[in-house]
Amino acid sequence: MLFSFAPQKIAAQSVTVDATIDSLQIMIGEQATIQLQVSLDAKQKAVFPHFTDSLIKGIEVLEVAKPDTQFLNNNQRLLITQKYIITSFDSALYYIPPFSIMVGKQVYKSKSLALKVYSPKVDLAHPDQFFPQKGVMNPPFMWSDWAGVIFLSILAIPLMFLIIYFIVRYRDNKPIIKHIKIEPKLPPHQLAMKEIERIKTEKVWQKGRSKEYYTELTDTLRTYIQDRFGFNAMEMTSSEIIDKLMEVEAKDIRDLKELFLTADLVKFAKHDPMMNENDSNLLNAIAFINDTKDEESLDKKPVPTEITVEEKRSRRAKTLLIFGIVILSASVLAILAHIVMRLTDMFL
Repeated sequence: MLFSFAPQKIAAQSVTVDATIDSLQIMIGEQATIQLQVSLDAKQKAVFPHFTDSLIKGIEVLEVAKPDTQFLNNNQRLLITQKYIITSFDSALYYIPPFSIMVGKQVYKSKSLALKVYSPKVDLAHPDQFFPQKGVMNPPFMWSDWAGVIFLSILAIPLMFLIIYFIVRYRDNKPIIKHIKIEPKLPPHQLAMKEIERIKTEKVWQKGRSKEYYTELTDTLRTYIQDRFGFNAMEMTSSEIIDKLMEVEAKDIRDLKELFLTADLVKFAKHDPMMNENDSNLLNAIAFINDTKDEESLDKKPVPTEITVEEKRSRRAKTLLIFGIVILSASVLAILAHIVMRLTDMFL
């Protein structure tokens, strides 16, 4: 009979529950820690009591720590520790009843605990020793608090100027970066002959565009006359140009006068010249340039001139410019929103 009851006694003692408290007495508002330990077999599971806001009336639960599990006896046993942080705001002697732990289908109880909560001693007979409530104090100025706001503010200024620059370049249909190259400045007759060669190669008069042809041809002659003789031929009428040339040039300019007359009829009277007439006027322009070119400029070396080249943007460059404007605008808005939030947190 003795041996038959021994296994049941060992099984009954396989689960132990212990409860301790680190302070038997605390002042109002102070904290104490209750430690609940359960020792059981590794194959068993324990369910600890759950507290939301209070342990008993008058004792509040501030925090429930995560259970700590330790293996003992070559992983045959488990030691589970659960901690509860408590406090109280009413002075009294509290009786804490045993904690109930469920292991399997059986309930095990710990020992009961006691906690004394007392109030601080106040000398009501001498109220002068107490100090009144202090006013609100302004925090000290620290550069670390303002470093982020100052840095972002400085960063936002060049970004805004860059956005304005991009918008202006986009509005004017100009590239972001100007390409500057140095080219030799050719004499007026060489520039004019170069332009006439282009007009001759395109042959726009053969495509029924006589007005465009005569406009380009007379503009080339006007530019040459202005650079060669020094008067503003671009702003003068054809008759005024002929009269001025008669004053400064003694050579025969009847062919040039005929060319300007034909050009005025084409541009303003919708005259449609013959094919041979167009060729003849082109030859007359070439002859006038060769007859009136400055002989002294032939022996001079071309003087390098800095020329700024601004080509129209491609569709891809235009898309990239719009994308850059959007990204920079979003960045500036995000920076400003962050600055406003930081300033709001500091002053409100």
